Amino acid sequence: MALRTYGACALCQKVSVLRMMCRGMSATAHPQSQVDFLKGEVHKKHPGVTNLKTLHLPEELQMAARSIIHSAQVDRLTDCTRKLTNILWSRKRAVDDLTLRQRAVRLEKELWDKAIENRGDIDEEVVQDRVRKKVFSELRRTTYHWTPMKYDEELGVVYMAARLAGGFAAVRRAINEIKKRDPSFAPQSLLDFGSGLGTVVWASHSCWGDSLKEMVCVDSSGPMNVLAERLLKGDDETAEPHIKHVYFRQFLPVSPKVQFDVVVAAFTLSELPSMKEREEAVFTLWRKTSSYLVLVENGTKDGHQILMEARDTLLKKQEKTVHDTRPASVFAPCPHELMCPKLATEPTTPCNFLQRYQPLPLRGRNEQQTEKFSYLILTRTEPPQAETEGVDWARLVAPVQCRTRHVHCRMCCPDGQLQHLVVTARKHSRDVYRCARNSDWGDQLPIIQKDDDDVQTDSE
Repeated sequence: MALRTYGACALCQKVSVLRMMCRGMSATAHPQSQVDFLKGEVHKKHPGVTNLKTLHLPEELQMAARSIIHSAQVDRLTDCTRKLTNILWSRKRAVDDLTLRQRAVRLEKELWDKAIENRGDIDEEVVQDRVRKKVFSELRRTTYHWTPMKYDEELGVVYMAARLAGGFAAVRRAINEIKKRDPSFAPQSLLDFGSGLGTVVWASHSCWGDSLKEMVCVDSSGPMNVLAERLLKGDDETAEPHIKHVYFRQFLPVSPKVQFDVVVAAFTLSELPSMKEREEAVFTLWRKTSSYLVLVENGTKDGHQILMEARDTLLKKQEKTVHDTRPASVFAPCPHELMCPKLATEPTTPCNFLQRYQPLPLRGRNEQQTEKFSYLILTRTEPPQAETEGVDWARLVAPVQCRTRHVHCRMCCPDGQLQHLVVTARKHSRDVYRCARNSDWGDQLPIIQKDDDDVQTDSE
């Protein structure tokens, strides 16, 4: 009996040694699994996770908005809200004069060539007159007729019902990127260009309320500024504002040397009538920025294109007068500063992201909704790099598809390419695999090993 016991113990020891040897061999075969990119976090909260759970408006903001909407008594509010939402989502960039002239010249040449071939004995001046009329007719039919949005008090209330919660969700998700990746950043001043109802103030306060000491809201619409102030005071003129040190202006501060730690323009650049005005506005906002510039637009092709124009403006063009010479660098969402690969694909698809939120509790609007938006964050400081050598952080640009023992990830990578990567524990380490399974659209993913068998181009 003693001999049997001794033999069993010896066998257990051999098995333990064999297991340790296998673990050592596995670590040697997959050295990337030993890389500590998690920085002590669990896989569900790895450093690349920037998504937020379902967002709710701050209680004070929600109560004030409901009070204002109820007292306004807008006729057919539900229909008006739906109509305005559709208008804002389908809104495109204004066609600038140069593009319109080029289109007219190209169209005139095509029509003229056809008319000359078939004109017969018709006088050339008659042909020219017909061609000109056809050009004007075709341009009127095919050109997007952009008109500025003008908000009076009633339309402002409709906008509140339609966009307050969604706009808050998009901005809060965008600035969470800064909060997560630069936790030591504690801004004291903020500028909101095109502030509207002041959602940026509420989103920023929920993120950095302890440090913000000055928030300047700039909007050309007087009625919108009034509504924003009513929201801050809980729809009570005699009450103290819930968030202090908020100042409303109709124009940007004049002095070019005045800067703010954070500058935000949410759904604002798309309201400017030309590319030239957007470019000038982006330069002005950048001059006002001491740390981070945050731009947010609808997650449409036009919204994404507007942000890429702004990106190119600040990365490739030089200002004539610069008081702060620190150059711009891309903080998010792009993991590179090359041309956006989304613009090179056919058909072109926007780079956009999703954020779930709870809408204002109005009639027919109680179910959880999703905001689709595009954003761009630029910084004057050096963006934080991965502390672990050999780790690149790619951006997930589509929902992660989890399958048995593998995960499909579509990413924008630091080399400027879109890739479809099939992540497995065997080839990419257990840590990377578990991070991939716990990531979502918009998060960053650590890519340690690239295997040709696992990497596919976006078109495949």
